[in-house]
Amino acid sequence: MASEPDHRTRPRQRLPSRGTDSAPRSLPVPDGAAAPPRTAPDPATAGTSLEALRHLGSGPRGLHEAAAEGRLTHWGENALPDRETPSWPRRLLLALRDPFAAVLLTLAVVSAAVASWGTACTISLLVLVGSGLRAAGEHRADRSTSRLRELLAATATVQRRATEGAPSAVREIPVDELVPGDVVRLAPGDAVPADLRLLRASGLTVRQSALTGESAPVPKYPVEEPDRDRGPFEGPHLCFQGSSVAAGTGQGVVVATGARTRFASAYRRQRRRGGGAFDRAVSQVAWMLMRFMLLLPPAALLVDALLRGRGLATLPFAVAVAVALTPEMLPVVVSTALSRGAARLAGDGEVLVKRLPALHDLGAAEVLCTDKTGTLTQGRPVLDSSVDGTGAAEPLVAHWAAVNSLWTLQLADAPRPDALDEALLEAAEEAAPESASPWAYEGVDALPLDPAHRSACAVVRTPQRAGFHTLVSKGAPEQILERCTGLRLPDGTERPLDERERDQLRRRAVDFGGDGLRVLAVAAAERPARTTRYTRADERGLTLLGYVGLRDAPDPSAGEALAELGALGVSVKLLTGDHPGTAARAARDLGLAAHGPAHPATQEFGNAGARFPVLTGDATDRLDDAQLADAAERTDVFARCTPEQKARVVTALRARGRTTAYLGDGVNDLPALQSADVGLAPRDAAPVAREAADIVVAVGAAKDLTAVTGAVTVGRRCGANLGAYLRAVLSSNLGNVLAMLVAGLLLPFLPMFPAQVLVQNLCFDAAQLAFAFDRPAPASLRRPTALRPRELLGFVAGFGLLNAVADLATFAVLALAVHGALGPGGQDEFHAGWFTENLLTQALVILLLRTGRAAYAPGCGAVPRPVLAAVAGLSCVGVVLPLSPLASPLGMTGLPPLYYALLVPVLGLYAVALVVARRRYERRRELAAYGGEFGHPAHRDVAERDAAGAADRTASPRFAAGEERSHPGRDVA
Repeated sequence: MASEPDHRTRPRQRLPSRGTDSAPRSLPVPDGAAAPPRTAPDPATAGTSLEALRHLGSGPRGLHEAAAEGRLTHWGENALPDRETPSWPRRLLLALRDPFAAVLLTLAVVSAAVASWGTACTISLLVLVGSGLRAAGEHRADRSTSRLRELLAATATVQRRATEGAPSAVREIPVDELVPGDVVRLAPGDAVPADLRLLRASGLTVRQSALTGESAPVPKYPVEEPDRDRGPFEGPHLCFQGSSVAAGTGQGVVVATGARTRFASAYRRQRRRGGGAFDRAVSQVAWMLMRFMLLLPPAALLVDALLRGRGLATLPFAVAVAVALTPEMLPVVVSTALSRGAARLAGDGEVLVKRLPALHDLGAAEVLCTDKTGTLTQGRPVLDSSVDGTGAAEPLVAHWAAVNSLWTLQLADAPRPDALDEALLEAAEEAAPESASPWAYEGVDALPLDPAHRSACAVVRTPQRAGFHTLVSKGAPEQILERCTGLRLPDGTERPLDERERDQLRRRAVDFGGDGLRVLAVAAAERPARTTRYTRADERGLTLLGYVGLRDAPDPSAGEALAELGALGVSVKLLTGDHPGTAARAARDLGLAAHGPAHPATQEFGNAGARFPVLTGDATDRLDDAQLADAAERTDVFARCTPEQKARVVTALRARGRTTAYLGDGVNDLPALQSADVGLAPRDAAPVAREAADIVVAVGAAKDLTAVTGAVTVGRRCGANLGAYLRAVLSSNLGNVLAMLVAGLLLPFLPMFPAQVLVQNLCFDAAQLAFAFDRPAPASLRRPTALRPRELLGFVAGFGLLNAVADLATFAVLALAVHGALGPGGQDEFHAGWFTENLLTQALVILLLRTGRAAYAPGCGAVPRPVLAAVAGLSCVGVVLPLSPLASPLGMTGLPPLYYALLVPVLGLYAVALVVARRRYERRRELAAYGGEFGHPAHRDVAERDAAGAADRTASPRFAAGEERSHPGRDVA
């Protein structure tokens, strides 16, 4: 039994859990006994139970202490292998392996090579700060996750002998002291402490949903000749670590411990996930910048050498061109934005982000694949319907089923109800008046559920029926129907049951179950009262009362969470190992709806009024990768899926370019968690699933799946801000670089000294941090946000050219306002004028190209203080620095008032151009987002209505809390 450990247990040295093979090797046995041969069959499937015991060197009385000590030394403790978590320094090194960090460090090395030490130090510092923030956040999440780890069971009940010839005694030992060959006793509520082969069982049912995904408890009983063609989890004689006892009792011999259990093998199957959507996007942006840097600086050197003959003297300027193109603050902005989002979620006690880029990936997710049992459902049944033999509603059937459950449990050996009995009794308490309570009867005798008869029988004394006993049977329809000779009619009368009508009742039960319900038949008969015990032979001549149907209870928050995800443009797909009918019923109960025509490989399940297309695991195996990708897009429910089939569906969706998240709580979800862009697990998931997940949901006291939608919204905030940062910074940088190259062709001097580039970059870099504190516009939260390099390149090219035009216009202003500014003696004035204009235009870019509510939009609300401070600070530095004493050391000088007067209209026209271009860009993006992608609504009038109402929604107080909801689509950064 699982209980708190006995603190009086003697201290011992912790031993390693040895070996990784799934079948036990030859075992240490008591002195004088021969060890089994290495070629002996697996005791889990070998012959009879006695043969399995002999193979393990054990017996029905269990091991003696000396043998157990020897085996513990040989095999090691029964503990899951420890999973190493990276230390903080190692996390820092892993963060430095980011491709963009590599680009920046390369620039730092090149800057140092040309003696540009200020630039080299600045870039190196920014890389270390950004990588340090990311490493620190993930290290904190690792420590929080380690505190969530819990033992599967603290102690186990075993039979052991003090010496070889001593009688066996039952006692509690720590679970990690179990060894192969130990005989373990199981009781209701126990966690199965190791992989066992059953020797005896009485009404034993086990919950193994964490391993297989099946919601219903599975009957377990000994088998003398196991079927070798059945899968391991289908064997009724095997119980596995990671499952728990729902009802009944049992006794089994340990066949595998530690790293050799099926549960522990999931650790070995884990693989390191490749980069998610964010990592791939950043890598592509880094390569795009690398191409620009390999092209533009050499072009600057070549052109200057050909036209001006300066040659390598302009090498520092060429390096400055590369530095000016690169967004050095990207690591810091990314880490700050994601860390703030992760800290906000953790502070609410709902979500723990273990891998910071996963927060962006969750905001970019277009598809959420989720397990059913324990994730969207509570893992327990509830009464759905109670019907008579004709299919008409009849509460009396559920009443007699509850009578059976109550008195079977009261009079049988196992006092703890299983999940079905609990559901029936809860329904009886809620629906029945006191006079009709199951407690109104007097229990006489009971025959508990057993695997052979698949039914339970209770005998009660009915009030006001002296001299008679009522026998009530409940169980599998085919078993109950075989014992029935009559049928109760809706008017309360009975009629004989012929074979034709019996077949109709069987089909009715099958149809009833096809709607995703667990169906139990209920029958009764009156017998003259007697004092002798009842037997199975008395279960004959029964009258069928009808059927009760039970379904999985949805999690209270699941329906709301899925509806909110749908409103956010996230398609939800159900992947489960459960029966297709059960999966289809759960999908309907949770509000999922089929979209578009069904794929030919699917089958429809459900009742005649509401059928749902389902793709089974066997059907997925018959499809190649391309066919499965098409089926995965068009199907929302997948059933009877193995862990590998779940992972294949997730991989197929990613292959179609869909950013995919997976939410699962069991060992059977591990491959899918590792295959998704971002893996999520609930707080009460299996420890191995929590460790494999990137995000742990509802880390507080209670599970609430609406926390997923909150995390999606926060992820979109981060993604929108990062996208705005890259768009604004890269377009501004590209415009400056293009203007620098043109100025290099026109001017007899360098258009900007490396020191000036460094100061300008420092100012702009400091201001760029404001992007991490921005409040995105409502449109940014309505759709998945992802960094898409192709779209980013188009935006940067267009707005970069616009910025370059503003710079060239500034050159014309300088020529008009300052005599000889473009000649050999005017370089100080030129540098000062361009420095001022650069910082002012960059301030406009921050204000007007941010993803936050546009400053020009009516009813836009207040701009966040960090953004206002950045814009004001950048503008002040741009205007004041050329007029200050620092201007001379930097090669700048003061400018006449005419320059500033002429610069104002240039900046005004530039601001108007930015607003017009942004509006056109947003309109095109908005309409493209409703182009019918991936089953989302695609109506232009919806898009236009959303755009028109954006200003009204901006003022909503819910928006400030990240709760804005609207129609789905996709946002492209």
